Amino acid sequence: MSFVTVERLAENLRRLGVDEGSVVLAHVSLSRIGRVVGGEQAVIEALLEALGESGTLVMPAQSWQLCDPAYLDEPDVPREVWQLVRDHLPPYDPAVTPTRTMGAVAELFRTIPGALRSAHPHRSFAAVGPCAAEIVAVHDLDSPNGERSPLRTLYDLDARTLLLGVGHAKSTILHLAEHRSGTLTEMVRNGAPLLVDGVRRWVEYDEKVVHDHDFEQVGADFAEQTGLQRTGQVGEATAILVPQRPLVDHAARWFAAHRTPAHQGGIRGKRH
Repeated sequence: MSFVTVERLAENLRRLGVDEGSVVLAHVSLSRIGRVVGGEQAVIEALLEALGESGTLVMPAQSWQLCDPAYLDEPDVPREVWQLVRDHLPPYDPAVTPTRTMGAVAELFRTIPGALRSAHPHRSFAAVGPCAAEIVAVHDLDSPNGERSPLRTLYDLDARTLLLGVGHAKSTILHLAEHRSGTLTEMVRNGAPLLVDGVRRWVEYDEKVVHDHDFEQVGADFAEQTGLQRTGQVGEATAILVPQRPLVDHAARWFAAHRTPAHQGGIRGKRH
């Protein structure tokens, strides 16, 4: 396995189509890229170098540990301690709360100078660049992936999704397509510890149950039908770059046509 440098990564990203001044939502698996000199810091530097000062980089910064334990229903957290967990979880703090299951690159990215983070306690996004404040400005509790979330703003900004070492199964923008498809009908109760007027409170809300069982299928269909997906090698990883507007529009139609109630196994513990 060869060693991968910032310069090589940046050049690979440019060849893939990551242009200066663009807005990119990146999902990254560090282990798939190879032996990166500098690890996650080097990957972030390469992404920012490829985008330039006029570009904006976005990554998921989700924090599942703050979900209602009843929502997660994890086998090692018995029902009798659910209230204890609700009473003692630290409140969500965009500057402090760590990510969970987002990977080393996303966890470091949320902490770098200039990074801004959206207000949702479970499904936040972090962003750096000229469009960062606009992207993270709106993120309603009951719209973690819908029209009142950073995903809608990314769509409006004609952003692109970069899947670096991962496939469409990890593509959060496809959840916006789900919302627009009309196929999400099940609701679930969730909650989080929040600071309300400076006081920690447990706040509950209802959200739609989302799915990802067919994300790879819809991604493959988009690539075949439109020819708009670009695929290449970044470091040792396979990378995919797709424009979000045509992907979301295509996926919304595809979900409406192909999903049936029998195939709507909802996923509460969405972790990507």
